[in-house]
Amino acid sequence: MSGTRLRVGLIGAGWVTQYHLRGWAALADRVEIVAIADPSETARATRMREFGIPAGFASAQEMLDTCALDAVDIAAPRAAHAEMVRLAAGKGLAILCQKPLAPTLAEARQMVADLPPGIRLMVHENWRFRAYYREAAAWLRAGDIGTPFAARLALVTSGTLPDAQGHLPAVERQPFIRHERRMLVSEILIHHLDTLRMLLGPLEVASCTLARICPDIAGEDTAIIQLNGAHGLSVQVFACLAAHGHPPAAADRLEILGTQGALTLDNGVLSLAGTTQRRADFDLAATYQGSYDATIAHFVARLDEGAPFETSPEDNLETLLVVEDCYRLAGREDMR
Repeated sequence: MSGTRLRVGLIGAGWVTQYHLRGWAALADRVEIVAIADPSETARATRMREFGIPAGFASAQEMLDTCALDAVDIAAPRAAHAEMVRLAAGKGLAILCQKPLAPTLAEARQMVADLPPGIRLMVHENWRFRAYYREAAAWLRAGDIGTPFAARLALVTSGTLPDAQGHLPAVERQPFIRHERRMLVSEILIHHLDTLRMLLGPLEVASCTLARICPDIAGEDTAIIQLNGAHGLSVQVFACLAAHGHPPAAADRLEILGTQGALTLDNGVLSLAGTTQRRADFDLAATYQGSYDATIAHFVARLDEGAPFETSPEDNLETLLVVEDCYRLAGREDMR
């Protein structure tokens, strides 16, 4: 890629692609988005106008057959990921694919096994690229809290409770989640489970309880997950999108207790207590977009260097195994 700009085709024109496209635009000296594919003429025309994309197509196949590309960014619904990866791999392109690789672990494993030799595939798992989690990882690697022995991550919102207009804020933001039978863990907490793996190392699910409080969605909106890690580490994930008295959107709250200190993330403030005292403040809106920017920059840099991706398919399969175990232990493994 040295000396030329990477020619990228975007598959998908939905809500999330505005953040993808801003991330690509931040690398305009190294990258150009030459085409976008989406069945919705209105959606793709909107993105073409907003971001100056020169060509649009109703199908990914048409775009791949027509355009000279170096890479694709797959931001289509998760049910289409495996098919889109196979199409792009068949053209020999580098691939950045939104999480998860596929709706289930079995489908993702088969897709990875089917990849032709030499195909570069990275999973767009951007939560772990949020600036406060990168900083937290650096503090943990430096040994600032000693050996972690307990952790708790909480995500509590009123997103699946009706607002004053009778709307469900979480569904208004992402309409597709209304019909997902695997919702909270598979669509949202997958980010948190992946980030906890990045911060704390391999994790195994010990127990999981799931519930659906909102009757107007197909899947779960409440989860309590207990995980175990190395050296006796115990981790709990507590999540509910149907919590009265909470805002419809809220930031993560994380506590990690170690033998020499404690790390806390609360509303964008990362702090360290113990033998070392430290604090870092993060702008939540900037960090949100920044995670997309950093993910895409990592993809481009590692392509340029020929180096492995941090969120490789193999790494993402480990996260998907944790997700699958949540549904299995909750007695919901038949949910698709």
